[in-house]
Amino acid sequence: MKTYLLPEQGRFFKANLHCHTTVSDGHLTPEEIKQLYMEHGYSIVAYTDHEVLIPHHKELSDKSFLALNAHELELKEHANGREGRECKRCHMCIIALEPDNVTQTCWHRSKYVWGNAKGYMDRVEFDENEPDYIREYTVENVNDAIRRAREAGYWVTYNHPVWSLEDPEQYMKYEGFNALEIYNHGCVVAGYDDYVPQIYDAFLRKGQRIFCVATDDNHNAHTEDSPHFDACGGFTMIKADRLDYRTITRAMEAGSFYASTGPLIHELWYEDGEVHIKCSPAARITANYGIIKAKVQYAEKAPLTEASFPVKSNDLYIRLTVTDAEGRNANTNAYYVADLLSGDAR
Repeated sequence: MKTYLLPEQGRFFKANLHCHTTVSDGHLTPEEIKQLYMEHGYSIVAYTDHEVLIPHHKELSDKSFLALNAHELELKEHANGREGRECKRCHMCIIALEPDNVTQTCWHRSKYVWGNAKGYMDRVEFDENEPDYIREYTVENVNDAIRRAREAGYWVTYNHPVWSLEDPEQYMKYEGFNALEIYNHGCVVAGYDDYVPQIYDAFLRKGQRIFCVATDDNHNAHTEDSPHFDACGGFTMIKADRLDYRTITRAMEAGSFYASTGPLIHELWYEDGEVHIKCSPAARITANYGIIKAKVQYAEKAPLTEASFPVKSNDLYIRLTVTDAEGRNANTNAYYVADLLSGDAR
């Protein structure tokens, strides 16, 4: 039986799920961001300005563009006499699953908001019956913030762990993220090694059912002709029936997407003990299984545009990486082998 791991029906919509504007520390307005991304073939942007959820869905969305309401939250170490850049921190993007859900979680009436975002605090909606939320850089507090956001109807990503100076002793205790940024373009452009498939594998081997996304985390301090241009480099391709807010976020919840810095995946399915992929021209396609096992198919006389990989009952999961001639990668989500064999793959 053929089981589609990316939906058979629908179309792919190109998305940036981590974006900053003049509402916080970005250099382009929300309207300018829409124009830029549409010029580069994007249909979706999650507006994740720091610390304030300012909805843009109604004003910016139309039949060819969808603005997702969101914000980015930080929990960081106390400096204790050190420079702020020496401090570890955890960043997460919190994206509303419903277009009318704009009640911010983990809100404090006077702390944690900085920069331009301070000028938008009076526009933040929050539960006035809730006490101010105090943030501490602890595993317990991070997990509590994740839990509160999930329970309030948000989709939560774990952002750029390398830039954040976090180490496995800390992040391997985090629980409840919907997705990990396997690639953060803004951080990579700035010199940080935030293409982190090894961290994705670490979460998966621990048994966490977590997806992977590629994002920009753009601030647009540089123009498009600069090598420091931090936009349109990491993207998530979401497959859905239509460009509708809840249709797209349901596809996100279901894992109907892949992460990329260039290559495109056209089809992905499981059939007769093998995972099959069709894609744009590739130099190699790699399968990782969650154990000491990997399989690679290399292009020989012509670029690869399809491949198949066997799955065995003692494999933990399978996830594929498509690498093009320029070294850019497309990463699928991981699919647990027990689910594939039982016909319950997500």
